[in-house]
Amino acid sequence: MELTKEQLKQLLPKNPYIDQWHHALSQLLPDYEINTPQRIAAFMAQCAHESGGFIFLTENLNYKAESLVKVFPKYFKDLATAKVYEKKPEKIANKIYANRMGNGDELSGDGYKYRGRGLIQLTGKTNYSWFAASLDITPDEAAEYTQTFEGAAQSACWFWETNKLNNEADKGDILTMTKKINGGTIGLEDRKKHYEHALHVLGAH
Repeated sequence: MELTKEQLKQLLPKNPYIDQWHHALSQLLPDYEINTPQRIAAFMAQCAHESGGFIFLTENLNYKAESLVKVFPKYFKDLATAKVYEKKPEKIANKIYANRMGNGDELSGDGYKYRGRGLIQLTGKTNYSWFAASLDITPDEAAEYTQTFEGAAQSACWFWETNKLNNEADKGDILTMTKKINGGTIGLEDRKKHYEHALHVLGAH
């Protein structure tokens, strides 16, 4: 199955870059076997949630203290701690992504350097390094590439294939898929709404 421009308009009604996204997706989705209504619906739903409808290609970490405690309780156990990091995206990223996903410690700056980018918010030095290796470029070049239409889409397709998310898509298992992408279940209901809408648009309902 091929995603048409008209279907894409219905899936991304507020997006001003339909032509660019359609060009990128029509080239890439078949290459990664995201080629059935269920697979395309699941992919579009997850990417739409992660990128605010294919609008935001870089993770927004401009959190207030209250939100830090709510969203990242593991790292911000009280408001006093959170206040130090409030509205400081670079500082926040370096804390919450330190010493995991291949990143160095908080002082290394890796957290911010390898923060979420692309349609599925590729995150962490390890993921950037693996994605870069698949294209024979450097992790820094990969970070820049994920800010283009093609790169944002390809990084999401690469992550999808690497994590075998077509298996979950074939089963309609949005919960397991979300855990693999998010590391938890943040935004699960929104992802499900996008998925049901996409199935309807693609004629799979």
